[in-house]
Amino acid sequence: MDKNGLSSFLLGLGVGVGIGMLFAPKSGKETREVIKNKAGESTDYLKQRSTEIKQTASEWVDKGKDALGRQKENIADAMEAGRQAYREAVGHEAPPAAEGTAN
Repeated sequence: MDKNGLSSFLLGLGVGVGIGMLFAPKSGKETREVIKNKAGESTDYLKQRSTEIKQTASEWVDKGKDALGRQKENIADAMEAGRQAYREAVGHEAPPAAEGTAN
């Protein structure tokens, strides 16, 4: 649920509780019990969604790390191919790579 959806959910929850209290045919004690139960359900729902969002974010981070690792390998392979092509064209060893470059 996006931020806007969560805000709508909480607003709807508050309005529903308020209207329910105004038109409730139950006693105050029963109404308070219903409100307590609904608040508990809402808390459980929000905890569950929070856990799901954290898990999804963690999966995205892992996928991003994997993609970066593959790109690093591709760049290193391309650099080595360039060095090899240079060696073949010039006929001797390529100069060593400067420190701090990808290998």
